[in-house]
This record gives sequence, structure tokens and C-alpha cells, in this order.
Amino acid sequence: MGCRQQVKGQYDSSALATTGARARDVCIVSAVRTPFGSLQGSLASLSATQLGALAIKGALERIKLDPEHVQEVFMGNVVSAGLGQAPARQAALGAGLPLSVACTTINKVCSSGLKAVMLGALSIQAGVNDVVIAGGMESMSNIPYYIPQARGGLRMGHKLLVDGMIKDGLWDAYHDMHMGECAEQCAIEYGFSRAQQDDHAIESVHRATKAALAGITSQEVVPVEVPGRKGEPPTLVTADEALAKMDPERLRILKPAFAKEHGTVTAGNASPITDGAAALILMSNEKASMLGLPVLGHLRGMGDAAQDPRRFATSPALAIPKALAHAGLQQDQVDFYEINEAFSVVDLANQQLLGLDSTRVNAHGGAVALGHPVGASGAAILVRLLNVLDHNKGRIGVAAICNGGGGASAVVVQRTHATVQETRLELDDEGPCTTSTSRM
Repeated sequence: MGCRQQVKGQYDSSALATTGARARDVCIVSAVRTPFGSLQGSLASLSATQLGALAIKGALERIKLDPEHVQEVFMGNVVSAGLGQAPARQAALGAGLPLSVACTTINKVCSSGLKAVMLGALSIQAGVNDVVIAGGMESMSNIPYYIPQARGGLRMGHKLLVDGMIKDGLWDAYHDMHMGECAEQCAIEYGFSRAQQDDHAIESVHRATKAALAGITSQEVVPVEVPGRKGEPPTLVTADEALAKMDPERLRILKPAFAKEHGTVTAGNASPITDGAAALILMSNEKASMLGLPVLGHLRGMGDAAQDPRRFATSPALAIPKALAHAGLQQDQVDFYEINEAFSVVDLANQQLLGLDSTRVNAHGGAVALGHPVGASGAAILVRLLNVLDHNKGRIGVAAICNGGGGASAVVVQRTHATVQETRLELDDEGPCTTSTSRM
């Protein structure tokens, strides 16, 4: 990897530098996700916090880490109504973490899970923590309906039920429209036809199916045991439920979902509504070295961006350059990208804007094929990216996800297959320029 000029990014370490401190490297030592269950499907009997607990427990068990080492937990969750107090705390204690662990629930809409990772990494970088668990969780099957006028008294007449999933998860609060309508506007602006979006969706399904059949996807998934009903034995869920239901031929004849006349966005070229969770264990290099843990990758950069809420679909094209600048890297140094496919047009538009090679984006399929449990997806794409880099021997990867309100988050990760000591030698071999620009 060649030397690149250092570029100051959104998160600057100058404050640490003035005190003589150095921002610490952040490594990922475990990264897992649950399978994604369809709406009212295989995981519907489990709450978001239960799914989050299973992901956290799976991440710990994968590396046999004593929960007592964990200092703080950041978990994304978009619609917390009905979950009870402090969802992240529920997930942490449900996973067997100690009562001393600090917990924070993050809501940045679809970017929540990735933002949780970013905040966890920053706490390690700043020296606040050495061991953090970060991720996300959502049970879209269990999001309640609201009765808005009930608090003040319903009195007489018909009253409205409001779908909490739509209102708080999938609706543009600024222009009073469904996110799918925003996706339609994106397709018109960038000239993507129905056929192009369907082709993209079918390719996503093909890639995801190929990775699943090859046993690649299972490497990132922790199976979920779902209790049986009325004395029936439990069911072990091991695979993404939506993928098994995909029918590429039927996809092409589906009716538009948001613009009835001349619409191009359908239920088939948009991401399925699903339930799931993901968790990653982040550590300082020093702590990982002390514990002798293998390192999956290092977080090298991060960035957030925002624009008009109606243009949320293309916000990853703004966040990705920020994250690369923060890492001191150029786009041509990236081996693989994960860009969350909220809709097929999201991936298509960002590829076009950034000039990306489509074979290096969502190499194992994306959310159109696997599903989009909104609070978990940001963390899940990072889990998937690490798996893609590992399987394809890639080195530098970028994970990015758009979110309602016009925003997006992105991180840059460098894959390693070594202990911390070996990784340091590897980084040192690249020369001082690379290490000086990597502030995470």
C-alpha cells in the first residue's frame, strides 16, 4: 500500500496531540450477527433486546472472552416503543455481562448499528475504554401500533391506529412521505429504470445464495434457538429467512409499491422487513495483545454526512470520502465495499456517483436479498464486510449506510489475520506515511 498525504477528517485527534497523548488504534476481535427473520417469521417470538443479547453472547463465546472484561456497550435500536427502559442495558445483562457495564442505546435510524460502532471506537481511541461491545438490534415484527389520542381521552367516534414501524422507522418526518417515495425520486433523478433495479436485486440474491450455499455466510452467523410453543421442541434458526423466499422470476412482475403509475420501486427491489441483531467486540491494541486475541481487523477511519432528507439515498457517496480522508486513504486503495441496500437504487446511485466497480460492492449480496432490520443493519454490514475481506483476501474495506433524515455513516476497516504484535510489524513495513495517517 503506497503512501498518501495525510488529510484531516471529521474526527481530528489534535486535541489529544496537544496534551501529549496519542489516539490509540482500535481493533475488532469478534464480529457476529444473528440470522435475519422475516416479518412475523422465524424470530418473531423474540424481542429486539433478546436478539441483541443473543448476538452479544455469540460474539463473546466465539473468542471465549470473559464478560468481566467488557466496560461499555453501545447498541443501535430504532423503534424502542414497548421494549422497556434502556434497551442496550437489557441486551447486555441478558447476555450475561456484569452489572458494572455501562450501556447506551443509539438511534441514528438505519445507521444506528454502525454509529454505535463508531462511538465505541472513539471511546477506545480517546482512552476512556479498552473493551467495548457495539452493535444493533431490531425486531420489526414486534414494533407496536400507536393510539395517538388515547392519552387525552378517546371520547366518541372512530380513532386512528398508527403503525409505529412506519411512523418512527420508515417515514420522512420532514416532507411527510415514505422512504420508498424518496427512493422513487432518486431513481428518477439518476435515470435508473425498473429493469435496472430488478436486475440489481436479482444479482444481490444470486450473490447471497452463492455465499450461503458455499458456507461462507454461516461464518458470520450465530444460530438462534427459538423456544417452541405449547410444549413443542425449540427450533434452531441458522439461515436468513428472506433469502429462501426470493423468487427472481416473480420479482419482475411485482407492482410498484410507492408510485402506482410509472413507479419503479417494488417490494422485490427493496429490502425485506426483517428481525435481527449484530454485535462486534472492539479493543485497544494493548488489551487485545495482553489477552492474546487474534485480530479480525482495525478500524482506520470514519465519517458522517447529511443533506436534504429526501436525498438520503445518496448520502453514502458523501460519507465514504470523509471516512477515507480520515483514514488517510484514497478510493483506489479500497478492495471491497458494503453499501446497505435499503433499496436497489441506493446501491446503484452510490456506485454511479463514486465510480465504483460493481463486482466489489456487496460481494456476498446485500439487504435486498437478506433483509434490513433497521437498528441492526449498520453493524451487520460491517460484520459482513469483514467476512468478505477474509474470504476474498482483501485488505481495505468500507462499510456505509444511509439513514432517514438525509444522513449516512461510513467506516474504513483494514483486515488482518494476526495477533496485535504481528499486525504492528505489518503496519510498520508499510512505512511511516501509512501509520501516521491511520488515527484509529
